[in-house]
Amino acid sequence: MTVKISVLKERDEGGERRVALIPQVAEKLAPLGITFAMETGAGVASSYPDSTYKNVTFSPDRNALAADADIVLAVQPPTLETVKAMKPGAILIAFIYGRNNPDLVKALRDGKITCFAMELAPRISRAQAMDALSSQATLAGYYAVLMGAVHMPKILPMMTTAVGSLRAAQVLVMGLGVAGLQSLATAKRLGAITEGYDVRPETKEEAQSLGAKFVDTGVDATGQGGYARELTDDEKQKVRKALSDHIARSDLIVTTAAVPGKRAPRLIDAEQIKAMKPGAVIIDLGAEGGGNCEGTQAGQTVQVGPTTIVGPVNVPSMLAEQASELYSKNIMHLLQQIITKDKGLAPDFTDEVISGTALTHDGTITNDGIRKAVDPNSPAPPAPATAPAATPAANDAGKETAK
Repeated sequence: MTVKISVLKERDEGGERRVALIPQVAEKLAPLGITFAMETGAGVASSYPDSTYKNVTFSPDRNALAADADIVLAVQPPTLETVKAMKPGAILIAFIYGRNNPDLVKALRDGKITCFAMELAPRISRAQAMDALSSQATLAGYYAVLMGAVHMPKILPMMTTAVGSLRAAQVLVMGLGVAGLQSLATAKRLGAITEGYDVRPETKEEAQSLGAKFVDTGVDATGQGGYARELTDDEKQKVRKALSDHIARSDLIVTTAAVPGKRAPRLIDAEQIKAMKPGAVIIDLGAEGGGNCEGTQAGQTVQVGPTTIVGPVNVPSMLAEQASELYSKNIMHLLQQIITKDKGLAPDFTDEVISGTALTHDGTITNDGIRKAVDPNSPAPPAPATAPAATPAANDAGKETAK
């Protein structure tokens, strides 16, 4: 049973260079009965020219590809025009960030498109191979330290010369999720003296395992889903007092605190920045969400007092080749859950991984939090009592691919 998958070329807005499918993954998925069509040049910006894909057809007509597909793959949220071109029952797999794109979510619902939003993949062990947020954050954390190194007026490691020794740089990483831990590891490998901070005390052992000192503020703000909860005003003051000295003596700070779909928490204020060393650098990975630092400007490098603040956006796209590789493999593991060679498309919405990743299905917004944010009056979807029967892939407009 053949399943048609179309892969979109990312638009230039925001400098997106990644692609949702790389040649090696296309070859691995072919035995499932999948045929691939791609928008011409979709992989060029990530070093995957059309000629590297085998048994894949190419077309410059984006909307025609979307209209013919059982499944559409993308990195960033597609346009409303593209979504409206898709047939009812088709599947979209991409980053969506529904709270930031309410009109797109409504279009997916109204068009009866089943959407698997990659940022919604549950953070449980069984879904690790699908966790695109983590795979992309790993690269962002690595690259953040390199960006910091090229903006600093000094080197990271200790170095002995004929006229004396140069001291190693002090690096502080704030926010010890996937990106933060990778930043710590990278800074340590490059010879820096490293410190890590997070409001979740359980990250202490992870930081220490990477050779870093953990900055303990005495505040526990462990939240749900692997993220930290918001601090109270009293907790913010306690944390600020404990961190100010560490911030002031750092040569490089990497901030990584971000919650998908919400404003980035403020970690460093103007007074703390003013007290930093001349030549100090902050790499604010929360820039796209409003910034972890007062004075951060998304997509720009600014001088605030003695400190250079870099606010990079879409950092994974700066490493487009391997970011695409990881993202494509995340999608591959999802596709292997919803497609079988014998049954074709057969997503099991009783599976917590499938239901947790789903944003819309069969005319409803299935993610409760996003449904309430986007359209509180929209009815909640009924919970399936048993696994649904497999449904053939849609080959004609109006036929649904998944129930």
